[in-house]
Amino acid sequence: MKVEQNKMVGVDYKLTVDGQIADQSRPGQPLEFIFGTGMLLPKFEEAILGKEPGDKVAFTLEPKDGYGEVIAEAIVDLPKNIFMVDGKLAEDILFEGSQVPMSDAQGNRMMGTVKEVGDEHVKMDFNHPMAGKTLNFEVEVVSVRDVTPEDLQGHCSCGSCGGDHDCGEGCGDGCCDDHEGHCHCH
Repeated sequence: MKVEQNKMVGVDYKLTVDGQIADQSRPGQPLEFIFGTGMLLPKFEEAILGKEPGDKVAFTLEPKDGYGEVIAEAIVDLPKNIFMVDGKLAEDILFEGSQVPMSDAQGNRMMGTVKEVGDEHVKMDFNHPMAGKTLNFEVEVVSVRDVTPEDLQGHCSCGSCGGDHDCGEGCGDGCCDDHEGHCHCH
């Protein structure tokens, strides 16, 4: 069976960014997704379309085909006092590189990365962590099958979260975590 629209596809993959492995599937736990439903980057899907189990492909996605370019306006200085919890500064999350879940004035949830902690302000970056990065993939198609009713229940099946969380609800580290609380896979 070939990879095509609305098939359940399992892949082993390795993502290399700036010469370092940024993400990869775990041995014996391929990334599973329904092809053509927007779970993966469109150019990732395009690269495996028509492939069969056992087929391997390596490809590179430029930032425009990955997570976009870095948007300067998404890097902001926030008053340090907004990081107060119960009257105390949340120092356990205020360090360079820390990812902090936040909400904007409209209640939209987003993930920000601490870039710098100053005396009065915290510089936060709300770009996707892979924005501006060239993504190098090595992918092997492991399985292709018809979708079952269980597959349509909205559960993450990549193995990183055990398949028991609804998408966007605590998928944890690995392929489901796009660092914004969404259950997208790389």
